[in-house]
Amino acid sequence: MLSNTKNLKFVLGSSSPRRLELLKQINFYPNEIFKPEINEEPQKKELPILYVKRMAKEKMDVLKKKFPNDLILTADTIVYVGRRIIDKTNEQSKAIKFLELLSGRRHRVSTAFNLYCKDKIDSLRVVTSVVKMKRLTDKEIKSYIESNEWKGKAGAYGIQGSAEKFIQFISGSYTNIVGLPLNQVYGSLNSIGYYNEK
Repeated sequence: MLSNTKNLKFVLGSSSPRRLELLKQINFYPNEIFKPEINEEPQKKELPILYVKRMAKEKMDVLKKKFPNDLILTADTIVYVGRRIIDKTNEQSKAIKFLELLSGRRHRVSTAFNLYCKDKIDSLRVVTSVVKMKRLTDKEIKSYIESNEWKGKAGAYGIQGSAEKFIQFISGSYTNIVGLPLNQVYGSLNSIGYYNEK
């Protein structure tokens, strides 16, 4: 165990309420939450995995400047089919198209998380899960759109909500699909001997 980890200030570089709730599930309570403002536009022909890694790292670069001596966690989650990223949206028309694309087929969900603490850890990992969604009817899509659960979520759906009834198959981490692969994050925090207490 590395020394002086218990008294570290733990900073979560994400405004996602889902990530905060997931961390609380395993008894990790960030001392501070900070949303890094970065450009999240994919670069031309950028592969999904490279994109999600770049997002987590760029968020970390912002946090390092503000909290240079603290324990920092940043993350980014994407949904994609082949090379096509199914992004977050607040537009109904886009959300409908995204759900039509995911309907009846498998897609991947990848989360990149970056854990950093000066002289202790600087780790960037990617966890990928495979999800199969049932073939959706127009009525099911319309009903889900009316729920507004899709707003601000990668892939225009939230597996932890009513969209779970559309999911036929999952391979990999469930919490990764929600927004943070808890087993891997817990392992990384454990590796530096960090145990948070409420």
